[in-house]
Amino acid sequence: MAFYNCDCFITHNIYVQELNRHFKFIDTNQFFKDYGEILSKLGCNTNSENNRLLKEITEEINRRKNLEKHSLKRKKLLQQMYKPIETNVFNLQENFFDPSFINLVSAAKSLNFEKTLQLLDVISKEKQLYGFRIFTQAFCNKLIKELDHYRESSLPKGRPNSMNKYGVLLDELGFHDHFSQILRTEYLDPLAKVLFPEWRGNELDSHKIFTVCYRTNEDLELGCHYDNSEVTLNVCLGKSFEGGDLYFGDMRTIPIAESNYILIQHKVGYGIFHRGQQLHGALPIMKGERQNLIIWLRASSVRNKLCPMCNSKPTLSPSVGYGDGFTLNELRSICNVI
Repeated sequence: MAFYNCDCFITHNIYVQELNRHFKFIDTNQFFKDYGEILSKLGCNTNSENNRLLKEITEEINRRKNLEKHSLKRKKLLQQMYKPIETNVFNLQENFFDPSFINLVSAAKSLNFEKTLQLLDVISKEKQLYGFRIFTQAFCNKLIKELDHYRESSLPKGRPNSMNKYGVLLDELGFHDHFSQILRTEYLDPLAKVLFPEWRGNELDSHKIFTVCYRTNEDLELGCHYDNSEVTLNVCLGKSFEGGDLYFGDMRTIPIAESNYILIQHKVGYGIFHRGQQLHGALPIMKGERQNLIIWLRASSVRNKLCPMCNSKPTLSPSVGYGDGFTLNELRSICNVI
């Protein structure tokens, strides 16, 4: 199956960390017309400050335009040059999982909603926030060891997403065929079918998987945002840290200032399963280092109707791999053949 991007990836949701704000940028006239008053309130009052902001936004747009080309180049180089030290972590095995997670997925596959709820933590019924132990401590330690080995190498690395600078794109490193694809199809899709049927649609047919790292002098926190996914799994891998709690609000249709938030502490090997378009973020880490594994789960049958990032019918362009998870629907495919 061919997957596509929405053209809004180049122009929308451009995050400026210093201002803790996302922007849309078509051109300078549109930008200052839409945001001039807001920028003034945020302290961007001089030409030099505005030029510095424009430079940062332009660099991010250029990064996005070249993202897939650079990703393919890195992936090819890593296939040739990278020497793993924990080779078994690339192949998903049942003993990586906490036994309770196996029971949870078994209940979900039987489509037993009540039993499924009994085998996980309902963090918030109202917000449809669920938690469960997924990975063993031993697996988390081995995965971190492997990822640290890669991060400390001289090989090229891509940013995990547009908000985090530090982390690893797992599928670039070789995790797709025998790890992430199996995790999505055999374990997380059945769970989403029971817990988030309206967001799962026909199936979760693509994903993006990465880790994020928070520590002193690097990324300390994560501003309030929503994900480019229908469903997200966020798992704490470790290491030793203080602070950095997650906070969850309402869905993206509710203004941030009007959203009600709850705090959730990280637990190693424990996953938070939530709707992708739910507002959330992470408080500053106070000490140590924290690494989390994130998998954005996407359903083309849902997002083909409305792009979550521009809130419009997606304008599609060809992509490499999964792209942003959009597909050509059957009607358009038939028309293209005719």
